Amino acid sequence: MNTEDGKRSGRPKEVLTDEIIKKIHKMILNDRKLKLNEIANTLKILTERVHHIIHEYLGMGNLSAKAVSEDDQA
Repeated sequence: MNTEDGKRSGRPKEVLTDEIIKKIHKMILNDRKLKLNEIANTLKILTERVHHIIHEYLGMGNLSAKAVSEDDQA
């Protein structure tokens, strides 16, 4: 019985790192009109991952198609 994983086709599993979070934050601060898919394509990660990072890790929401701090929405 072999317990090691063999090579698989498809996308590799994405790892959430502080570096990716910082890059996304910097991109948004530089251009608040960036779309999720533009960020995802630039960083070569899933759009869903970008959305999760923006909302859960950066505490930003969507307001008038711009990413803004949730504190600014109040």
